[in-house]
Amino acid sequence: SATSTQQQQQQQQQPGLEFVKSFTAHAGPVHCLAMQDDWCASVGADEIQIYQVQMFDSLEMIQTKPSPNVTFSLATWFPYQPGQAALAVSVRESGSIYLYDATVTHAWLNCVVTRHGSHPVTALCHNAQQNCIISADAAGILELWDCTAGTNSSSGSRTQQTTTTPTTNQDNDNGNGHDDENATTPTIDQQQQSIQVGGSLTTKKHGITYSSKLDTDLYHLVKKKTFATSIAMGYNNNQQTVFAVYGNDHRLRLFDFATAKILVTYDERLATYDKIYDQKPFHLDAMEYGVRAAKERQMHLPEIQPPSRVAFDPSGRYLLVSTLMGIKVIEWRPKPHPNKVMGIIGQEDASQIRFTQICLCPGPPVVDKQLELALASQQKSSRAASSSSANHPNDRGRGTEDAAAVVVPKSDALLVALAYDQRRFYVFSHYNVVTDATAPPDILTRRDVFNEAPNADDYVATGGGGGAGDALDGNGAVASLLRGGNGTTLTAIMRTTVGDIYLQLFAKQTPKTVENFVGHAQTKYYDNIIFHRVLKGFMIQTGDPLGDGTGGESIWGGEFDDEFVSGLRHDRAFTLSMANAGPNTNGSQFFITTVPTPWLDQKHTVFGRVIRGMDLCTLIENRKTDRFDKPLEEISIVTIDIEPGR
Repeated sequence: SATSTQQQQQQQQQPGLEFVKSFTAHAGPVHCLAMQDDWCASVGADEIQIYQVQMFDSLEMIQTKPSPNVTFSLATWFPYQPGQAALAVSVRESGSIYLYDATVTHAWLNCVVTRHGSHPVTALCHNAQQNCIISADAAGILELWDCTAGTNSSSGSRTQQTTTTPTTNQDNDNGNGHDDENATTPTIDQQQQSIQVGGSLTTKKHGITYSSKLDTDLYHLVKKKTFATSIAMGYNNNQQTVFAVYGNDHRLRLFDFATAKILVTYDERLATYDKIYDQKPFHLDAMEYGVRAAKERQMHLPEIQPPSRVAFDPSGRYLLVSTLMGIKVIEWRPKPHPNKVMGIIGQEDASQIRFTQICLCPGPPVVDKQLELALASQQKSSRAASSSSANHPNDRGRGTEDAAAVVVPKSDALLVALAYDQRRFYVFSHYNVVTDATAPPDILTRRDVFNEAPNADDYVATGGGGGAGDALDGNGAVASLLRGGNGTTLTAIMRTTVGDIYLQLFAKQTPKTVENFVGHAQTKYYDNIIFHRVLKGFMIQTGDPLGDGTGGESIWGGEFDDEFVSGLRHDRAFTLSMANAGPNTNGSQFFITTVPTPWLDQKHTVFGRVIRGMDLCTLIENRKTDRFDKPLEEISIVTIDIEPGR
């Protein structure tokens, strides 16, 4: 909206977002939010709500469903007639895509695109330059189809094999599902009953260069036994149109629209990051990466599967994709930096937040001309009232000049993101409240808005107890125990408040680490210490007398060196390993993995395995935690008994 210079100065002094209005639009979850210029649609299971953004108003709720047994899923806008926009809406039960007039009648157009057969649609995207839609289904098939409206007389058989058009208008139907060629020109309502879209693309109209899908990579996902979860369009000043497809196999493929060939593939699998997480530009330590990897595995369980979203900037030069490292910005074009990661948005925040869906708001808002004129008129009246001069000789025509003189603030580009398992959205911009010297002193506390309803985690008070344990030299204890057993291993029975966990200790291979562990166990250092950090799909950690991950020391006082053994790796679940703060910083804290964690090799000393009580480790792993990964219900070590290995 237009604003005065004074208002601009106030906004510059106190930058931020302004809350306007909220809508309780659906009784259940919002499955999809689709935007098109000034229009917005939210899709629920049984209804579609239409909004006009500029007026901050909810216009209509579409509740007409082709069948009462279908559930709405995804949606995308497309213009099907001059001045009229429609919604293509998929359903979860089949591959059918239903079309709705979203701006005039708010009614079903009695048209359904059936190119996907019985396979549910998993992604929809509108190509605004060629006015077609790209859709994907659970079988991995990509379909590109025309969304230009037309009657049978204009579109002919081009849409008959791909579009089913049930008819309800008896006055303009010949009984076989198509309009009578000799019928008179239909009314607007009758035209809406005869809309036909879904035809194949053509070289002349859409600029494609292939005649058969067999000459393209549109079946590539089928061959790889995966499917698309997100599609985004990229344009480059009418030079080249591309579309990005994020697959369920966590690979991002970039297609050239004209040839439907893959230009480049980006591998976003967890196994890829296992090898490069500590390299440029990520530079993560092993434990930090382990936290992110655990969340990633949990997020990609079959019953969850939130879609990772991709987006292009307006130039089509940069591709944005949400990853476990943050939101990567990739320059994919050949020049000057081909396929280079130019930056990572939210990289530091990604340690706690896994961003998923993203939306780029690149520039200033569309200004309503009527609002401009109204503000100009108000300013003119205000000046006239305060002016000592009663008349201006050149008042005629000043309204238009005043409207042009209204200063519209230059908006900062915004990136809005949702996150896994979070009930809020996150906004990124170029404005940095930390480095802005003119920002109010309390800007950091005012920046974040915590207005979601609290849950049980929010009521948990965090904090620890206990003090530093007494250090005692354990020399000779390990050797004596080894002589009484098999000579190579020891058995530790960790008695916890949920049961006993039996640990095999590799005393011969990691003598110093085992000596430290046994010394602490025999002096009761570990007694009553809690499991202060639990990460589902990663590990359970304990051994800190302070209970917050910051305490603990070795039996010699201070820290001791790592003991890396080539045959002892984090290659399986239920591996016992030392926690540290970097190389050669071992103290008293240790953890038990619950999945293979190969990225921890040569970074944390493996000194044992769980041989009994794996179910208890899993039980602890699945306990609910607060935002610091501390179990809501305290679990602690009662004591640890050491026995000779058998």
